[in-house]
Amino acid sequence: MPDRDIAVASYNIHKGVGTDRRRDLMRTAAVIGELGADVVALQEADRRFGDRAGLLDLAALKRDTGLAPVEIEGRMGLAHGWHGNLLLLRDAEVEEVRKIVLPGFEPRGALMTDAVVKGHPIRVIAAHLGLLPGSRASQTRALLDLLDTLDPRPTLLMGDLNEWRMRATSLTHLSRHFTASVTVRSFPSRYPMLALDRMMTCSRGQLVDVTPHDSALARKASDHLPIKARLRLTLPQQMTGS
Repeated sequence: MPDRDIAVASYNIHKGVGTDRRRDLMRTAAVIGELGADVVALQEADRRFGDRAGLLDLAALKRDTGLAPVEIEGRMGLAHGWHGNLLLLRDAEVEEVRKIVLPGFEPRGALMTDAVVKGHPIRVIAAHLGLLPGSRASQTRALLDLLDTLDPRPTLLMGDLNEWRMRATSLTHLSRHFTASVTVRSFPSRYPMLALDRMMTCSRGQLVDVTPHDSALARKASDHLPIKARLRLTLPQQMTGS
């Protein structure tokens, strides 16, 4: 029987610029390696302007960690990901990737990937929502409208949702499909006070041991700490909804 637990993580790498104001992508890669995750959603993995070039050495990252980037057709410029979102998977079979342009004042996007990880079919949404409350509300509504058109499967949402208010409209929207997230403080990395980074799953899964990855290196490598958890998938006979 496949292992029911999948190690998952989300990390806003801040384009490789640390709290010491130095860009050090080797340091960023080392923190990703510390996570030991099977699924990693990265935010700010590409330059935002110009050629939008990806910042990480993906070949070295795969060699050192076993994590491979999800291939994205029609990505922008020299980007690794989509609007800075990059999904890394270990020993997975990718079935379909959807590039989502999110509404709002700033250019934002999300990646929705259907894959088989450790023998389990799952859907992973990697997202980085906007800075304005109205934008976040419209962006979460757009994600849910798309989900409503798709066949159900265990779904995990991860990313920098830029939301710390528990009663925010964007989180209320997400509660239509996802269970309540466990709130862990991840920003700013030196003295974490705000839960900007989040994970949520539908009723076909449970997030266990959600925690910030608070290592000495992680406190320097970005202004966000990574967050990590174990996604425990519900067995078919235990499923009560989508």
